[in-house]
Amino acid sequence: MPRTGSCDAERYEVLKREVAAVGLIRRGSLVRRLVVCGKPNCCCQADPPRLHVPYYQWTRKLHGKTLTVRVNKVEAKLLAKWIANGRRLTKIVAQLERISLRLTERQLRELSKP
Repeated sequence: MPRTGSCDAERYEVLKREVAAVGLIRRGSLVRRLVVCGKPNCCCQADPPRLHVPYYQWTRKLHGKTLTVRVNKVEAKLLAKWIANGRRLTKIVAQLERISLRLTERQLRELSKP
């Protein structure tokens, strides 16, 4: 069942409020890595290996190049929240575009009626 114009308009307004509530955003991805150091007598070389403490890396694109930055645990927690906010914003904008397309198509059809 297609959405009515008023339902789309109401949903559009709700989404606009959601955009305002998103908060800070960051693009990119965050990974948690356990590493092997390469020292011959280190515990990370044992069998089974005990890898070193987790390291966090934030990766993003900057001017077409991949940029990777090592961050601490506190920074990683913040970045995870901001990245999630950015992904949420992307989804909201996609919904806004779909609804806006339907609303503008209706308006154009109304204009072309005799």
